[in-house]
Formats: sequence, structure tokens, C-alpha cells
Amino acid sequence: MSRIAIIGAGITGVTTAYALAQRGLRVTVLERHRYAAMETSFANGGQLSASNAEVWNSRATVLKGLKWMFTRDAPLLMNPRPGWHKYSWMGEFLRQIPNYRANTAETVRLALAAREHLFRIAETERIDFDLERRGILHFYATRKEFEAASKVNEILNGAGLARHAVTAQEIASIEPTLKGSFHAGFFTPSDSTGDIHKFTRGLADACVRHGVEFRYDTSVKSIDDQAGSIALTVEQAGEESVLQFDGIVICAGVGSRAFASMAGDHVNVYPVKGYSITVCLDDARSRENAPWVSLLDDRAKIVTSRLGADRFRVAGTAELNGFNRDIRADRIAPLVEWTRRYFPEVSTARVIPWSGLRPMLPSMLPKVGQGRRPGVFYNTGHGHLGWTLSAATAELVAEAVLREWPGKPVQVAAAPSASMARSEALL
Repeated sequence: MSRIAIIGAGITGVTTAYALAQRGLRVTVLERHRYAAMETSFANGGQLSASNAEVWNSRATVLKGLKWMFTRDAPLLMNPRPGWHKYSWMGEFLRQIPNYRANTAETVRLALAAREHLFRIAETERIDFDLERRGILHFYATRKEFEAASKVNEILNGAGLARHAVTAQEIASIEPTLKGSFHAGFFTPSDSTGDIHKFTRGLADACVRHGVEFRYDTSVKSIDDQAGSIALTVEQAGEESVLQFDGIVICAGVGSRAFASMAGDHVNVYPVKGYSITVCLDDARSRENAPWVSLLDDRAKIVTSRLGADRFRVAGTAELNGFNRDIRADRIAPLVEWTRRYFPEVSTARVIPWSGLRPMLPSMLPKVGQGRRPGVFYNTGHGHLGWTLSAATAELVAEAVLREWPGKPVQVAAAPSASMARSEALL
């Protein structure tokens, strides 16, 4: 039986572990934290959103970024301080602008494929993660904004997503608690929301039941070839040891670039910081006036999710500021103010702020598949859609691992769907 190590126990690492275990492989997950899902998979926006699959590599986004550069509460903020990693990433990002339409369409197809796998996993393993299948509503304040979004919608529809325009009156009907004046919107009934942390922890427990070993509080220090296997030098409790595996899958989020360098690959993941607040709905009035339908305010770049009866997640913004995990008050304040503006009956007396680093590649498409060295694989760089895409990319990388060891007896899971087969270009 082939022995595979996975570096990272976030959403991509745990879904990859599950996919490999389902195929009969012996899997060990190495995680530097004490528990799974303690970084970017801790408190994101909560959306499983094919409707938010538009990549950012467009001239319009670049122009907005330049306009917002010196506005501290802007949706997109960049620290102009020089840095090779940041500026090399930006250069690659700009070179991807001609691929904007193709990459957006490919992201939609991956998201649609991921949806069916994630729901199947949750049902099979009986994972409770505050799932709400009520759709996602995008709203726009002006005709100009709506018309720009209509062009994006053509790409989304063309890639197979059922998403339709709604009037201001229909917006009020879809989510009555939302206050404000809107020109129009788009509604995606098939999108959903949930708690990524609860899902990932629940799936990690399921992986253990299926024989996956988790080694927490374990840091990987080096990746080396050794007599036909891959040797990982790890540190746990201040002591170093060497572990040998037939192969590894790097699912380390923003740490993937460093691990890829150890393995002889260039995977230019950059940490794009996002923020969220969890509004605690402690009183009946707040619970009654917080939305159940997930929302996306395109102008403010803010998304929402209702997480059970007593929690309301509001998330957004993008910040290019390196490996900075500080929770800045001037970035949290707009999320609180946005909540008060659109949901004035919801108390913000108790909110829990959070920041996380999205692992983003310049193309906005994840790196999925084999590296240069035999036995080295990747499932990383999902950006703001890590949860949305994870169940599909886990299947793709698992199939790539199987191809590395042809003829070995494994229990093969259900074949990838047609939409996933079209995503083989990622491998």
C-alpha cells in the first residue's frame, strides 16, 4: 500500500486526505497547529459560491486597485512597500489578463463539480456544518454596476451556472431583512453557505475513522529524495526526526510557495489577507432581522452567511501586505458599519473579528497535480474560493496520485464528473 503525506490540514489538505483514503492509500497529514482548520479555513465568508467565480485578472480590477491604493478602508488595499515576492506576483497577475474569460469559466466548472462531491461527503459522513441551501443574492446600487455585472453573468451562464437577474422588488422578496435602495441584482438559487471550520473539523474526524493519521504540532523543515522515496524532516516538541513516504501532496496554503521551493518547483502563491466578523445574534430581535439568504455587495466586495440561528458572518476586503496577520481596526470597522447600514435592527454589540491569508496564485486558478520531482503533488493556491473548489480539486489530485503508481491495488472512488474531466488542464 502506497504511503502518502499531506502537508497542511486546512480544507484542501483534509479533503485531499479523504479522497486518497477512499482510494485505499495510506495517508498521514502533517499540520503545524494543534488542530485542523486553524488558519484560512477558520472563519471565512462561508459561501460555497460558483457565482463568485470571476477571477480578478481584469483591467477594471486593476484600475479600481490603483484608485483605492491610498484609501485605508477600500475593498482592495496594497502596501506599496517594495518586495520581490509581491511585485513578481503582480507581474504574473497582469500577464494573466488575456486569460480572464477562460479562467473564469474554468473556475465555474470546477465549482459546479465540487458542489456535488461536497454534499455527498457531508451526507455520507453525517457532518453538521450549518449548511443553508438558500442561494446567493448579488445586489447593485446603480445601473452602471449592474450592466458591468451582466457581462460577467454571460460568462458564468456560458460555463453552466444557472444565475438570473432580479429586480429591486424581487430582491426585497428574496431577502426581506435587507434594507436599502438597489437598482437590481443577480440570484443563484443553487449556491449555498456553511461553516468551513465545522465542516473541516468534521471531515478530519471522518478521515480518522477511515484510517488517516494526523500528526499535529508538527512542522516540516525539509523535503529530500532518499533511496526512491521522499524524506521529510519534521520537528515536533522541539525534536527533529525524518519520515519517509512514497509521495507527498502540498496543501499548505500560503506556506506552499516555500515548500514548493524545497521540492524544486516555483508555485508563486501570495498571501492576500481577508477579514471577517462574526456577529453574535444574542437577542431575539437580532435573530429575526438577520438574513438567511447569503448576500454579496459588489460595490463593497462584502459577503455574508447565516451560520445557524445565532451567528451572522460578514466578510470581505483584500489586502496585499505580505505575511501580516494583524487584525486592523480600520479594516474591521467597515464590516461593522456595513452591517449597521443594511441590517439596522441587528445588534453589533458583540462581534468577533478575524483575519486570514488567502493563498492566491496569479492566474487565480489553483495548482493541482504533479510537480517536477516524482512523488510530489500539489493542491493549493485556491485564493478566495478554497472551500468552494476543494472537493473537486481533491478528486483531481487523488486521480493524479493514482496515475503515479499504476497497477497497485486501490479502492477506486466514483469517477470524476464530466465537468471535472474538463478541468484536467490544471494537472
